Amino acid sequence: MGSTVETLTALADAANRHDIPYTELLPAQIEAADERLKKHLGQIRLLAHRAEASGVGAIDKPADLVPLLFAHTAYKSYPENWLSDGKWDRMNRWLDTVSTHRVFQGVDTTGVKDVDDWLARLADAGHFVSSSSGTTGKCSMLMSSMADRMMVKRTIRASFSWTTGLAPQQDYKLIGSAPVAQNTRVLDARTAISEAFGDGQDCPFPGEPITVGQVRRMVALRRDIANGSASPSEIQAFDLLSAARQTAVEDGLATIARTLVENRHRKLIISGLFATLFQISEMVRSLGCHGNDFHRDNVLQSAGGLKGATLPANYRERILETFNIREERVFQFYSMQELNSSFPRCRAGRYHITPWVILLVLDDKGERLVEPVEGEAEGRAAFFDISLEGRWGGVITGDKITANYGQCACGHQGPTVGPEIIRFSDLPGGDKISCSGTIDAYVRGTA
Repeated sequence: MGSTVETLTALADAANRHDIPYTELLPAQIEAADERLKKHLGQIRLLAHRAEASGVGAIDKPADLVPLLFAHTAYKSYPENWLSDGKWDRMNRWLDTVSTHRVFQGVDTTGVKDVDDWLARLADAGHFVSSSSGTTGKCSMLMSSMADRMMVKRTIRASFSWTTGLAPQQDYKLIGSAPVAQNTRVLDARTAISEAFGDGQDCPFPGEPITVGQVRRMVALRRDIANGSASPSEIQAFDLLSAARQTAVEDGLATIARTLVENRHRKLIISGLFATLFQISEMVRSLGCHGNDFHRDNVLQSAGGLKGATLPANYRERILETFNIREERVFQFYSMQELNSSFPRCRAGRYHITPWVILLVLDDKGERLVEPVEGEAEGRAAFFDISLEGRWGGVITGDKITANYGQCACGHQGPTVGPEIIRFSDLPGGDKISCSGTIDAYVRGTA
């Protein structure tokens, strides 16, 4: 990394990591982004193509980053049949177009059985790919280096301490309230909290981790059923899998509820999504336990909001009261697979962007930078993560946000993102990000 990049990422461990005014921070961020561009132009073919097409060879201001950003769909731009037909060499070629590390010549795919086997083969060769799947059924494939993995751990620990005020003294029992995804980035973040704050007696959600192959099969079947292309046997298989999965989840929730009651006198870090946490809190209450029955220093850890779930208006208060958790001990964050960093939620309810990430607000199509008016801007969220080493750090998301670049009501400096984060895909007309098609066309033509 260049000297400016190193300076910014070192702020991950600094106590004043959210106390640098944006106007003072931005020049160093732009210099670091330019360092990254010069390094990665010769490594990432898709980036070189975007730079040539836009005529941008240097980053002097935030607007220069916009034509170089990748759509969030870029990491699923491979033809679907390459996965379904097991064309692993072609998948390796595709990874080469969006990654800094070469995999096509260095990873032998002989005998690879399925996507989970392929990902394991890549990891054995030092190529760590995190994967997620959306409603389309296609998996995003995101390459990380070992440096990226260490940065994920470093930043999540720092964010946890900054939000909760807790030092890493390894005196908490961690209890997970949701199935674990077999995903490098997710597991690294979970491991980081466990190693720093856990007492070595974690209680994850019961059952085997969910693999990429399992998720992909389920989502693809759901898609095929919806569009009428699934066969009767596939529909039957989907129904059986869904029923078994639902039973396993319900049994797991009941087990976690009992575990919480059994450990109510211990210091707990309870992690999960609010929708699931609300279900478990009601189960715990039905077992006759809540409030002061639990330790007063408990912590809640959760990413994002409700994920489309419908809950009572007082769901948050009810969860916190059930487990005796104070607001200052809630570690809630805004995060995504495409970035190394997670953005912690402050007591004023806003998500603070870490100083090694540049926040950009774009118009709905993702084509133009929206300039702040009195320090505030609304539009499509885009980010440049300066710390990313295994792939390009610039991404245009599918999220509509309101950003503020001034001082937050909590007393710390911006930029911050407001609590209302909406998926463009949930809005009328869906998500029509303009650069998605050109990225797809380029990657398919070169992979």
